[in-house]
Amino acid sequence: MRYKESKLAHKYLDGLHGLEIGGAAHNSFGLNTKNVDYTKNMNTAHKKEEEKMCGKKMSVDIEAPGDCLPLKSKSVDFVISSHVLEHFSDPIKALKEWYRVVRYGGYIFMIIPHKKRTFDKDQERTTLGELISRYENASSDLVDNNRHFSV
Repeated sequence: MRYKESKLAHKYLDGLHGLEIGGAAHNSFGLNTKNVDYTKNMNTAHKKEEEKMCGKKMSVDIEAPGDCLPLKSKSVDFVISSHVLEHFSDPIKALKEWYRVVRYGGYIFMIIPHKKRTFDKDQERTTLGELISRYENASSDLVDNNRHFSV
């Protein structure tokens, strides 16, 4: 199974060069991107699921944490992600990093899970105060790529 490419993403991002954070073959945007992931290991649970869903795995172009990109400031036209932000223990740090690498007038394009349509539906929403606290206390050292840190 493969999801349809996003018409909205193509409307704004066609002809531009960007980064996809945690890209997956079953949900390819079909844009001019380099895929960033925390590992190039193609045997992670996410990569195995990707292959199960569509018969292939998207390669990783840049091995780096998505909230600590090895790029110059203002060096890409956009950052795109789908169902990724909730995996960062400090999403504010991630968003600030994405903003850092995007050129003036560029885009941060995100698809975020709808709370009522995921396994998180019965969990309490993460409060703004909690997100700010994580950012101020530099809690991004918490790593678990198989769970959602924020709802």
